[in-house]
Amino acid sequence: MKFLLSCLTALLLSMQPLERLHAQGWESHYDGVMLQGFYWDSYKETQWNNLESQADELSQYFKLIWIPQSGYCNSLSNQMGYTDIWWLDHKSAFGTEAQLRSMIKTFKSKGLGTIADVVINHKSGNLSWTDFPDEKVVGQTTGKNYTLTWGSDCSPYICKTDECVKAGYKATGAADSGQDFNGSRDLDHSNATVQQNIKTYLDFLLNDLGYAGFRYDMVKGYAPKYTSMYNLAAKPQFSVGECWDGYSTVSAWIEGTKDSEGNIQSAAFDFPFRDLLKQAIENSNWAVLSGNMLATNTKYQRYAVTFVDNHDTGSSGKDGANPLYKDVEAANALMLAMPGTPCVFLTHWLSYKTTIKKLITLRRLLGIHNQSTIVSRGVSGNGYAVMVRGDKGDALVAIGPSPSVSTAGYKLALQGTDFRYYVSSGIDISSLDNIKDESQASRIPSFCTLAPGEKAVFFEAPATWTSVIKCWCWNNSTNYTGGSWPGEACTYLGLAANGNKVYKWTYKGTAKFSPTGVIFSSNGKPQTADYQYVNGAYYDSFGKVDVVTGIDDVTTVHTPADFPAYSITGQRIGNNYRGIIIRNGKKYFSGN
Repeated sequence: MKFLLSCLTALLLSMQPLERLHAQGWESHYDGVMLQGFYWDSYKETQWNNLESQADELSQYFKLIWIPQSGYCNSLSNQMGYTDIWWLDHKSAFGTEAQLRSMIKTFKSKGLGTIADVVINHKSGNLSWTDFPDEKVVGQTTGKNYTLTWGSDCSPYICKTDECVKAGYKATGAADSGQDFNGSRDLDHSNATVQQNIKTYLDFLLNDLGYAGFRYDMVKGYAPKYTSMYNLAAKPQFSVGECWDGYSTVSAWIEGTKDSEGNIQSAAFDFPFRDLLKQAIENSNWAVLSGNMLATNTKYQRYAVTFVDNHDTGSSGKDGANPLYKDVEAANALMLAMPGTPCVFLTHWLSYKTTIKKLITLRRLLGIHNQSTIVSRGVSGNGYAVMVRGDKGDALVAIGPSPSVSTAGYKLALQGTDFRYYVSSGIDISSLDNIKDESQASRIPSFCTLAPGEKAVFFEAPATWTSVIKCWCWNNSTNYTGGSWPGEACTYLGLAANGNKVYKWTYKGTAKFSPTGVIFSSNGKPQTADYQYVNGAYYDSFGKVDVVTGIDDVTTVHTPADFPAYSITGQRIGNNYRGIIIRNGKKYFSGN
């Protein structure tokens, strides 16, 4: 009988999804790429039905998509979800719960898992600071009763160190086990009721709504052992924490999620990778990339979710944002060749879709995963190079203005501004030719034109920028916009296809014009990041979109093949074209 019971137990276990039986933070040797499907205030682009309509395309390149916190926050507009109120009611600024369920189901049918943004460090009250609402629903998928009970007195569930006490509210929970968060009530995770309600919430997300895993918001706000507790109860396939700090703190947080048997229970975003990469690119300080990061440490590579920017770091106009403003394609090229699980930012995907599609395709062709071996890495001339060994071939990626690398045994697969991507000579990369070029030039309104010799740039302002749009343009020794912040007013030209207003700034001075940077602002605040100045460029609040063709007085009889070629009228042309062509915003004479 004991033998029979053992066999039955083993059979039942074998019928469970493997990842649920061994949910230890993040899958080993995972080869998927994640898309962050939103940015700050992306209420249009991230509508659930809008994302669902892109399922066929997204599922070709991504295996995971992380979306905003979907619970109801007492508002259906201009609410990103980070002051969560309701955990079992999922209508939001991004759509109805029915639309959310439909999107998740469609994604799942195409092999694309949806990552929930889980905000449990803090919680907002319903009608006052401290009245957490009781909730009860019957699951549409499971048929299970889901109940969250807080009661009329929520003070035991709020850390006694919360700022609400100074405002006259009562909080009797334990002291905060992490950093304080101003804006909502810090939950006392040592409280049994808090723990049970969170477990119920996660069960609902995973098993009724159909999410594949969790992105835990602000995990520095509570002890990492609680993330371990919640994951052991919920058993998500994927878990990643937002531990916004340096290497020692992030790696310590990962260690803190270990269970009683020493198994890590959550991955973490590789903020060290992002911060070092930004420093290296913006300051040409390539040596910093030899610093500590999760992706280069064999102990933590499996649990490294790498990224270039996200909704907090990369959304211009948001307080605290500090986006990478140059060589975004190069940064993504390095990330998508490295170990760890890359997370592509939505604005980068929209602006550099063709390049990112090819980079993901190369990652797959080479068999690179989150635990692939880094053969070598280091400073290379005026740049940085890394060689990564995939299961099917090797990648050699060099970034920077003029890296110097030996490419013996490799062939060039892809190149762009300040990056070159080589692969092992025997790798068939012909599938790259099937990826359609999706230049952002089509976004530029036809009224954006330059006169011969004109020095000017264009800016598409966000709808929320209602003050006078101004431009600030400079180099290390000269300011070209008057020298008094926020600079000179731009000229309104018309509306873009999406309804945003488009402006133009033209240099009218007499000094030699050789700018390096440009900033646009709504009369000073909010403002964009520091953008690299490119004459004739069309910018939006996330960076350079493309360049108006035929804008630079550059002539050569040799035409570089680094970029697609266009005729003066903007039509893409082949290699046998004779006459004036445009490559990368510069004018050339082709004698082919």
